[in-house]
Amino acid sequence: MRIAILGHVRQRIAQPFAGGMESHCWHLAAGLQARGHDVILFASGDSDARFTIDPVLPIHYEATFPWAEHRGSAPLIAHLDGGYEAACDRIAAGGFDVVHNNSLHRFPLEPRQTAAVPTVTSLHVPPYDALHWFVRASAVPTHRLTVTSAGQLAAWWPEGAPPQASVLHNGIDPALWPFVGQGDGSAAWCGRMTPNKGPHLAAQAARIAGMPLTLFGPIEDPDYWHAEVAPLLDGTIRYGGHLDGAALAAEIGRASVFVFTPCWDEPFGLVAVEAMACGLPVAAFDMGAAREVIGEAGCFAPAGDVPALAKAIIAARALPRHLPRQRVERAFTRDIWLDRCEALYRDVATTRPSLAA
Repeated sequence: MRIAILGHVRQRIAQPFAGGMESHCWHLAAGLQARGHDVILFASGDSDARFTIDPVLPIHYEATFPWAEHRGSAPLIAHLDGGYEAACDRIAAGGFDVVHNNSLHRFPLEPRQTAAVPTVTSLHVPPYDALHWFVRASAVPTHRLTVTSAGQLAAWWPEGAPPQASVLHNGIDPALWPFVGQGDGSAAWCGRMTPNKGPHLAAQAARIAGMPLTLFGPIEDPDYWHAEVAPLLDGTIRYGGHLDGAALAAEIGRASVFVFTPCWDEPFGLVAVEAMACGLPVAAFDMGAAREVIGEAGCFAPAGDVPALAKAIIAARALPRHLPRQRVERAFTRDIWLDRCEALYRDVATTRPSLAA
């Protein structure tokens, strides 16, 4: 199939990944290419050059619109609208069989766009005002909508999801996250350094549990980092940097437990699945999709309860390491995910007006 992948342009689609959305888009493009599809990645022009890129914007927008200026910025909105409008026009004229939309932008959701090219939209976030109405109005025969967890499905459609919407769990390549049979007694945390990811709470809980902790990931919110996280760093709580996939997998695999601290309705939790593939049981706040994703491979604490999370860290460390790896192999592999993507593409492609007439 000839497939357009329309990405989010806040960050580059390249390693080291800024977050789960960038990882999702990169592995989607790479996986579909490996399966023989003709893939064009519509993303920022500074994304990974191994892909054929049709730039939505010349460079990712954080390069010109700093993190603190995102919300309600009229120049940024105009910048994005111009880029996505032109990209949607090129996709409509590009002879694509399907577009997989990961953009979180309203233009690709419009019925005139999905009528031009059958579309699969993956929603990576809980419902929010700027996109909510457009998503709900976009459930038409030429459009399939996916979310990453059952909880997220209920959040977007509390009255019941339309037939065009379904759960599509994210998947990883287990070979990229090698299983390690024994940890070194430490804990690991990974994610963007922002308040809604809660690294400061992970550090506090690890200190109570008496377990060394290494934090990995990009410092997205410098003010938060300097005020809440950096003061907690010492001999046992350390920052390991923002690493590419292979280096991060090696570091995570050495630990004995992974700490997962969503402070919002996390739709999935890709970092937890990556750690589980390495054999790490997870100590997590019971929020968002955490329990749905982690299941028997972890121990849970009420959201925001640091002393309870410390107890969960100690309890999770005692779980057999084969449990998390087996859960990933059973439910969250890249092949399972790509098989489902291809099934969605075939399904929605049959709705082309020329075929349905």
